[in-house]
Amino acid sequence: MPRELFDEGKFMEISEYAIHCRVKRLKTVVKLKLRTKKILYTFKTDPATAERLLRNISCDVIEL
Repeated sequence: MPRELFDEGKFMEISEYAIHCRVKRLKTVVKLKLRTKKILYTFKTDPATAERLLRNISCDVIEL
């Protein structure tokens, strides 16, 4: 069962040890999904914030 994140800082912290980040772009929302060894974390945000976060993460980014 995935866990939803609501804090950008926590998202950045988890992205340090994530395997990859999947990006799903909808009309008004962008879903960022961090896959770790055991848990899938999801984070919903607006497109501008998503671009800023994706520039700063170190894991592989996969566009869906």
